[in-house]
Amino acid sequence: MRVNTQEEPRLVVSHQEADTQRTASPFIEANTVAVSLAELRQEHIIPVYVKDNEPLVSQADFISTAQEAVATVFQDQQLLTPQIRCSHSIKGRIPEAKDKPATQLQDWEKTLYYERMMFLLEIPSITDIIDGNTLTLTVGGVKAYNLDNLYNKKGAAEHFKVFIGFNNQVCTNLCVRTDGYLADLKVSSLEQLYVGIRQLISSYDQQLHLKQLQSLTEHAITEQQFAQLLGRCRMYQHLPTEEKKQIPPLLFGDTQLTTVCKDYYRDASFCKQEDGNISLWRLYNLMTGANKSTYIDQFLDRSVNALDFSVQVQGGLQGHSASWYLN
Repeated sequence: MRVNTQEEPRLVVSHQEADTQRTASPFIEANTVAVSLAELRQEHIIPVYVKDNEPLVSQADFISTAQEAVATVFQDQQLLTPQIRCSHSIKGRIPEAKDKPATQLQDWEKTLYYERMMFLLEIPSITDIIDGNTLTLTVGGVKAYNLDNLYNKKGAAEHFKVFIGFNNQVCTNLCVRTDGYLADLKVSSLEQLYVGIRQLISSYDQQLHLKQLQSLTEHAITEQQFAQLLGRCRMYQHLPTEEKKQIPPLLFGDTQLTTVCKDYYRDASFCKQEDGNISLWRLYNLMTGANKSTYIDQFLDRSVNALDFSVQVQGGLQGHSASWYLN
């Protein structure tokens, strides 16, 4: 179904002062906790390589390097305070307290770091409005120590995930496109990490991304098509392997799909219209909203997949390609 719209994507760059911190719902929930940059830097220990006891790149240094890269590219813009979420805590204690009962441990005797961390750096002066929703240019990344080989020595490649895209301020849903995402940036120093982030930002086409997002507002599916789509999405996970290879992949599981179904009726911002129709823009945001229940290590892959899936459905509606999910 084609929806008439006169609105065109328009990037707005403002040099006005902005608050350095934004109060909003978490960009990811799952089993994460909010952590400040100061806490990461001052209170969390840093894993080391077993062979030489040299430290890996700390999560705090990763964020600081990203801040430096973003500030260099967007020299006249202000960055908000990083939003940081961590999961999978690794707790310990200093050797002197090894025999103490846990209830008697003092704070200074405890050690802590989080195996997985994700952060966002918002640039509030670079925005766009799509379907009444304000989108803010955002850079971020993931550091998950479980992806690194700690039984190595300093100089071995470390793994990072880095992205640039937009953050929907209505619901803090992240809009990430393939050309704005490095799923596995392998580096062995902060200098290489800085270069990798700079290169990603330079190669990202934000105007094309916005145009693609805007185009989702121009098409809608009926309630019957939504039911067909959701049913096929649930079937996809159980298809034979060879049959799956012929279909555009879907990374969302039953938990996320159940949330999409529930929010189709109840979401305050992106639910269906009274006649049951729902635009692909709203459907896309239901998916990115449901993605908040995903663990950090899969979050960005599903973010990209949500847009790829929505665009594939759009192609089916336009008749440009057959869509197994709508057939």
